[in-house]
Amino acid sequence: MRLTRIITGCLLAIYVFAAQAVTYQGRVVDQDGKPIAYATVYPEQVPELGTATNNDGLFAFEAPGLPRGSRVLVSFIGYEKQVLHAEELIAEEGLPAKTIMLKEQPIALEETVVAAKASKQKNKRKQMAALLHAVYVKLEEEFPDNNSQYQIVSDVRMQSEGSTWGMEQMIANIVVLPEAAKEGRDSMQFQGRFCKRFFSAEKRAQADSILAGETLERMQKDAKVPKGTPNNMFRRAATAVDSGVVVHQALFAIGNMRYDFEQAMNDTKHWTVSNESEGETVLTHTQSVSKYLGCFKMTFKRHYIVDSKTYAVRRFSEHAEVKVTIPFGMKLNKDQLQMLNLVNMSQSSIDKFRLKKLNGAVDLNTIYQRRDGQVYTLEKNMILNANILGSKKAEIPLKIKATQRVTGLQTQGVKPLTNAQITKRLKRQIVEIY
Repeated sequence: MRLTRIITGCLLAIYVFAAQAVTYQGRVVDQDGKPIAYATVYPEQVPELGTATNNDGLFAFEAPGLPRGSRVLVSFIGYEKQVLHAEELIAEEGLPAKTIMLKEQPIALEETVVAAKASKQKNKRKQMAALLHAVYVKLEEEFPDNNSQYQIVSDVRMQSEGSTWGMEQMIANIVVLPEAAKEGRDSMQFQGRFCKRFFSAEKRAQADSILAGETLERMQKDAKVPKGTPNNMFRRAATAVDSGVVVHQALFAIGNMRYDFEQAMNDTKHWTVSNESEGETVLTHTQSVSKYLGCFKMTFKRHYIVDSKTYAVRRFSEHAEVKVTIPFGMKLNKDQLQMLNLVNMSQSSIDKFRLKKLNGAVDLNTIYQRRDGQVYTLEKNMILNANILGSKKAEIPLKIKATQRVTGLQTQGVKPLTNAQITKRLKRQIVEIY
């Protein structure tokens, strides 16, 4: 495996340096002509050479002359993805950069909620149970039990009060092991390959000491695993995982549609069914959780959009709302308080900050692809809106937008990753955008 990595690295180096570098550039705007900041731009064959747009929507990246017809992907969550030929973006002296317009496209969940009107006829539980069983049979038939490996490009953007203050892009391999899940173990392995963090110059200065990873790394090092804990080997590996990988790995792991459906299918009283156009039916399961005398409340709504005739699941959407109340407030430690610098809180406000409430809502969408009669993930989108409420009426609005796109899929001869591959710490390339 080590030899394979060496050969792969050498081939990439040859690809990058064998040809004279060519500059590719452009400007990304919305339908009103306004620039889109932190849009992702990358050549499909070598996504690690890509970049992000700046606050004026401009981008530029250097690469060897890409083969004619090579595709460059331009995307931002909430907009339709644009695919261009690389030669369209070659910079020419004296000519303006090409303008790329992205059309707005609300995430699938919003469309589902609007179209899914509650049925007036109350479904009998036996009928609902039969419908859920038919969908589950189809899930077992279509979702593979063989190992599969994905290559993904994962973008996570952090925003506060309408301004994006940074983005991290990671290119990774993910191995899914269905048989391992049946034995109660982790069924997903994550291996980061390349990583870039994009900041404005101002935010980079604030973030250098906070997001470098030292704090989380120290917390992991100090974490103690109790004696007798099962799967100690896996626990040790988990604490050693590169801290920045966690958010990207979690995004691929959440919204496990087949698992969630299996856990909820017998809870017939909390299911509703409604019909959409184009032969689709929406099955919705609602679940509420309340703990610690009501201090922690969470509500899930999971929408399974299925073909009305075949019962095959086409898309999966999830909406979750969380409310946390801390009766006497909680004083954050020094490392946690540092993070508030990134949302422009003054030092005096930070010193006095005591966490009182946390409210958040998450929208998650998964789109699937079919290969050889089996169903695999194609893309995941997530939007998290949160408000952190503290003492002295301090309120911190936060938004995270994340997208994962599958750029490669292997379904034959896939072997589990080694611990060394899973726990290898990635070096991050810091990119300032202006």
